[in-house]
Amino acid sequence: MAIRIAVGQFHELSQERLRFAAQIGATGIQMNNPTLPGDTRWEEADVRALVKEVEAAGLVFEAIENVPTHFYHKAMLGLEGRDEQIENYQQTIRAVARAGVPVLGYHFMPNSVWTTNRTAQTRGGALARQFDMSVVEAHADDLDTLRGFMPTTLGRASSMPLFGKDGPVITEEAMWSNYRYFIEAVLPVAEEEGLRLALHPDDPPVPMLGGVARLFYQPENFRRAYELAGQSPAWALDLCLGCCSEMPGGKAAVREMIDFFAPRGTIAYIHFRDVQGAVPNFTECFIGDGNYDPAEVIALLAKHRFDGFLLDDHVPKLDGDSDWNHRGRAHAIGYMQGLLRMADYCDLL
Repeated sequence: MAIRIAVGQFHELSQERLRFAAQIGATGIQMNNPTLPGDTRWEEADVRALVKEVEAAGLVFEAIENVPTHFYHKAMLGLEGRDEQIENYQQTIRAVARAGVPVLGYHFMPNSVWTTNRTAQTRGGALARQFDMSVVEAHADDLDTLRGFMPTTLGRASSMPLFGKDGPVITEEAMWSNYRYFIEAVLPVAEEEGLRLALHPDDPPVPMLGGVARLFYQPENFRRAYELAGQSPAWALDLCLGCCSEMPGGKAAVREMIDFFAPRGTIAYIHFRDVQGAVPNFTECFIGDGNYDPAEVIALLAKHRFDGFLLDDHVPKLDGDSDWNHRGRAHAIGYMQGLLRMADYCDLL
């Protein structure tokens, strides 16, 4: 199967989104944490209803990325009640697979993505997300401000762990133990159902935020996870190029991740975005303005015979754009389409 492009990163499926995908020339849909019934797990019938709606529009339902964090936060943190959450996650895996969705993306960040500035400026004054570790450090004991750096729903949730600079710490060793426990329980179910579990990198890729260690902030840690999974065919990556570009080394980290995992067939799909700078301070930008060369990345993926899909992700907000950034997404998708056409013309694909 050739490299293809999907439209995604939304919670609610609508005819407008489906028409946008068809009009922009995408072949598939991905949804991020879709709004579905269930406080602890999803059911096959509810997921299947989404799949049928996508297929009726002539599109492929490529993947679901993320369940609600409260579905498995105890598993991520090693808290009492994690076994019940893992059992429910196993049932969600079955529901997603049996409904006809081949990939379920997940992260292992209990307090999720952090952003210190949501209205930084990039090319032409377009608005973009920014992260600056010095801002986090300046507010190390101001938990209200720190919570504001998290996604709204998590920032308001008292169950999400967050500690000041002198508070308790959840260590990297503890998080590795929790990851092993989780993945050893869910991978066999995914294998049985023929579903791929696609791991998203940490964003921002730093060792710790708010007293909670992170695991997937450098290439060597992904290799460790790959080995922990016993090279299972169900273990895969949702390779966010933006997160990799945020890592120290920027372009070199992007290439290292592709060079190791693409030949092994473990990249399920790719968030095609980029940043300027790297941790501790970076700003998202338009494709082509960041740390790596997008054309070089496509050539590298073609060289390693990557056959997953590319996806729009975070995009700058252009003047007059919608809440979902239709204009920014149209630019990103068009850029990707041009890259793929040129690669095909040059017999790379």
